[in-house]
Amino acid sequence: MAFTPTDTPQAQQPPPPPVIEASGTSTGRAGDKVFLAMSRGSGILLLVVMASIAAFLTYRAVLAISKDEGNFLTTFDWNPAGDPPVFGIAVLLYGTVVSSIIAMVIAVPIAVGIALFISHYAPRKLASPLAYVVDLLAAVPSIIYGIWGALFLVPYLGGLNSWLDEYLGWTYLFEKTELGAARNLFTVGILLAIMILPIVTSVSREVFLQVPKMNEEAALALGATRWEVIRISVLPFGRSGVISASMLGLGRALGETMAVATVLSPSFLISGHLLDPGGGTFAQNIAAKFDEANEYGRDALIASGLVLFLLTLLVNGAARLIIARRKEYSGANA
Repeated sequence: MAFTPTDTPQAQQPPPPPVIEASGTSTGRAGDKVFLAMSRGSGILLLVVMASIAAFLTYRAVLAISKDEGNFLTTFDWNPAGDPPVFGIAVLLYGTVVSSIIAMVIAVPIAVGIALFISHYAPRKLASPLAYVVDLLAAVPSIIYGIWGALFLVPYLGGLNSWLDEYLGWTYLFEKTELGAARNLFTVGILLAIMILPIVTSVSREVFLQVPKMNEEAALALGATRWEVIRISVLPFGRSGVISASMLGLGRALGETMAVATVLSPSFLISGHLLDPGGGTFAQNIAAKFDEANEYGRDALIASGLVLFLLTLLVNGAARLIIARRKEYSGANA
């Protein structure tokens, strides 16, 4: 008896995959729906928490600013308990931004160099322990850095300050016009650079390790040197990741509290001389004055915290825009 092709037993076909709708929802397994709901709920919860923080800070800040007799943005005084109360955030904004800029200028190039060395230059026996040490430094509490900065960095930076004053004093920035220990914004910037260096290095290293090997091998096949491979293959691919790592470090530098409070000699004066003692930052001022402040003084501190909150959001938003503009040229989305 002959069998026709239609009589041949058909192989068992696998079940069709779940249909993914255009909106991103899945009509397949129940676990996918649960995971989607949990992910969406987590995102909404995060937005609610951020909005609640912003609303609380705004409410308390409005109470303080409504009673402030000075200009909140330009006044150099901080006396919310006075009669009339006067306080402003100009000095704190200046100190926070300047110390963070110093930290970024020092830390980011060094961090990128260390990350490239670990990922592309160091032998495996050296790269693994070095990467472990960098990750370990990123977990050191800030108070440890602060104690080390007060006991070691401040005394030994006196000689560097004198050298900068002698040879670079003509730049005005490094002109030292007041006597005193090196408890200034320049020292704070160096300490913050040391603190954010492991963070930027660790993230940048992981980004550089994700560069497709075929890109590097293609460049080597065309006769490129190791530095040329890094310049034309590694750095363009990792540019967005380096920017993200830098923003993580900048976020820590902007909000650092105990290390800055341990090293800095606070004063409500804006001076372009980075080597003169004094200065102040938002986080340091809040930590130093919160316990002794009355109810109105705490509202004033919360108002300064709102400015720091908005500054951080502004920096992160700018970073996202930069990353979005450069992503299409980095090769990361290829």
